[in-house]
Amino acid sequence: MINYDNGDPKRIQHTTKVHAYASLIGMGEGLDEETQFILESAALVHDIGIRASEKKFGHQNGKLQEQEGPAVARDLLTRIGGYTEEQIERICWLVAHHHTYHASDDLDYQILIEADFLVNLYEDNESKDAIQAVRKNIFKTQSGMKMLDDMFNGNK
Repeated sequence: MINYDNGDPKRIQHTTKVHAYASLIGMGEGLDEETQFILESAALVHDIGIRASEKKFGHQNGKLQEQEGPAVARDLLTRIGGYTEEQIERICWLVAHHHTYHASDDLDYQILIEADFLVNLYEDNESKDAIQAVRKNIFKTQSGMKMLDDMFNGNK
């Protein structure tokens, strides 16, 4: 993804941060090895639809990312190799739903959403009220909530 987003440090840094947080939350929640692999792969390609959306529509948003991302992710993952068809299907499903916050109760899906929010809340300089609303309405995992609390509330 660093190569894919060549010349766009903001997107590269966003992707690497989401991946790092997804990895940490997944480990904290005790995901099995297969689910952790799928989660981390999805975290790396979760925003892969941005460039395709901008090219096709002249702009991008969460819904367009979900719409355009899976085909691009599938192509990339297939070219890279090392993924089964089932893994690619799951990763593409996660990409296609990472801005739809109540599509599934699956833990890999929940963790991807939480990791993306951890990064977006900071990058968008969200208010304390917005952060608390996201905590109440979006976050479900103990590891994600602890990370959110440690990141934004500290020991104050």
